[in-house]
Amino acid sequence: QLLLVESGGGLVQTGGSLRLSCAATGFTLDHYAIVWFRQAPGEEREVVGCITRGGSTTYADSVKGRSTISRDNAKNTMYLQINSLQPEDTAIYSCAARRRLGSVCYDAPDDEFDYWGQGTQVTVSS
Repeated sequence: QLLLVESGGGLVQTGGSLRLSCAATGFTLDHYAIVWFRQAPGEEREVVGCITRGGSTTYADSVKGRSTISRDNAKNTMYLQINSLQPEDTAIYSCAARRRLGSVCYDAPDDEFDYWGQGTQVTVSS
């Protein structure tokens, strides 16, 4: 079974940190570009960040400087660490894997992604 599963979300106070995980089953994550998305209630989905199969990362301006995307190949898992969380970071965070052009991060359409996770809720209280 081929799966992406996110975990690590929860309720955190303003200023706190979370590390979200994106674990793959049935395929090798480091063959793919991995994109982290988030979607707040009533808002459009936005890209939070991306890591290429070569390990290069990009971040949205909204999280740049306080977020880190990393990879543990032994665990076949990607991570998104977000620090200094604010109420506006409240959203469902999800990851997706793209094999096509996996060496670059770009604004890919949904149908270019091979796998999607189900999402994990992050709620930041003020």
